Amino acid sequence: MNDQQIESEIQSKGLTAPRVTPQDIEANILSEFCFTAAQGADGAAGYQQDAVQGCIGYDHLRLLTFCVLVLKNGFTVTGESACASPENFDAELGRKIARQNAINKVWPLMGFALKQKLHENS
Repeated sequence: MNDQQIESEIQSKGLTAPRVTPQDIEANILSEFCFTAAQGADGAAGYQQDAVQGCIGYDHLRLLTFCVLVLKNGFTVTGESACASPENFDAELGRKIARQNAINKVWPLMGFALKQKLHENS
C-alpha cells in the first residue's frame, strides 16, 4: 500500500483524531534536490572534474540517486536509490524511489512533532 491508499483507508474507517497525513508531509516540503552521485562528485570536484571522472569506479556513481528534501523549518532529510544493473537504470524512476525514501524519513519527524504538541496541550 502506498501513503495515499493508507490515507483513504483511514478516512473510510472514520478515524478523525489528529494525525499526520500525506498532504501534511507534502505541505512541509520547502524544496527538493535530486541528483546522481556522479553529478555530486562532478560538482564537488569543481574545476578538477576531469580528474574525478577518470577515477576507478566513477561510472558506477551514475547508478546512485539522491534526493534531498528541505523542510519548511530548514531541516533536511535524504533518500537514496541504487541500481544494481546498469541496464536497468532509469533516472526518473531513481528520483521517484529516492524521493519516497526521503519522505519515509519525514513521517516519524512529523509524528514526533504532533505527539509533542498534543502532549503540551493535554
